[in-house]
Amino acid sequence: MFGIRRRLRIVVFAILFVGSVFFVCSCKKAPQDNVSVDTKESPSVKAKANSSAETKESSLGAVELSIELPEPAFVGTPQSLQGVENLEKPLGHARPPFYVPADTTNVAAGMSIASSDEEPVIGEIDMVNDGDKEAVDGSYVELGPGLQSITIDLGAEQNIYAILLWHYHLQVRVYFDVVVQVANDPDFITDVATVFNNDIDNSAGLGIGTDKHYIDTHEGKLIDAKGVRGRYVRFYSNGSNVDELNHYIEVEVFGKPVK
Repeated sequence: MFGIRRRLRIVVFAILFVGSVFFVCSCKKAPQDNVSVDTKESPSVKAKANSSAETKESSLGAVELSIELPEPAFVGTPQSLQGVENLEKPLGHARPPFYVPADTTNVAAGMSIASSDEEPVIGEIDMVNDGDKEAVDGSYVELGPGLQSITIDLGAEQNIYAILLWHYHLQVRVYFDVVVQVANDPDFITDVATVFNNDIDNSAGLGIGTDKHYIDTHEGKLIDAKGVRGRYVRFYSNGSNVDELNHYIEVEVFGKPVK
């Protein structure tokens, strides 16, 4: 009798033990049954990532560059651009935002300008930084044929982050040998930094450039100057696909004084 009871207790204990093990395992597996196998980030995860990126950008003090654009003004029959080599394709949409350090301003506004052509064909050289960007008569200066340049004295050494250049956007035009240089030497002999150069054959004598030719538009050409330091900014051009003359509507240089 004692042996039967003992065997019964063993059987009952075994049944209880197996049942408890099964219950515990089921509890551990249950949460996994509700986990999605979708590997895409959820909206909350994406929002958190975007928030982190914005926080990092804010911590660096970067802000969107505020640019006042003139009205689009293409008129007339476009000139053929088939013979223009190394031509940049138009974006087909508005230029994306460009970011600069906070407190960056247009340090070229109203500053002194010199020109290789002391007697412009049309206009006055100080029209280049008077704030008027419209593509109409009375808003641009026309320099003589061949390689010409203008030089802006920023008054003091600046950290330069962006440069905006409008040649002429009343018609579809591509200007050649567009070279932009920055220096502390007013004669541009020593420590000269070239921030843009689309002279593909060194016809300007400043070295072969790797930047592309581009179509002038009302948005202007935005050049990333990457914080280069300098007091003087010089702009070269050598005519366009339309004629040998050189035009400038407006130039803006965005920077901060070197401390």
